[in-house]
Amino acid sequence: MKLLKSTLISLVLISPLSSLAQSNNTPKFDQRQANQERRIQQGEQSGSLTQREAERLNKGQDHLQTVEEKAKADGTVTRQERARLQHAEDKQSVRIYRQKHDRQHDYNHNGKPDRPHRGGFPS
Repeated sequence: MKLLKSTLISLVLISPLSSLAQSNNTPKFDQRQANQERRIQQGEQSGSLTQREAERLNKGQDHLQTVEEKAKADGTVTRQERARLQHAEDKQSVRIYRQKHDRQHDYNHNGKPDRPHRGGFPS
């Protein structure tokens, strides 16, 4: 009876821990995805991203979502899969930064990049 009781208690204590270890939730990934999508939208609204750049970056975000879904497909997200997700997010973050700061603008929101000024006064 004592053996059965101790086994039952250990199962009750261990099962929540094992579910945490093999959790398929990726809250950090999801939050970072939301932040990156917000950065892209802000870039579109401010004109620091052209339409074409924003479309390309949004495709990259879709790709990250696909990678996440594949990682979750078997019910667990392993350390290796998490590392792959984080690496892909890092690369996408750098792409967003570079596109927002590459001096191609669409301030008038007409879908065409505005010409950079080559010194002097704008004409």
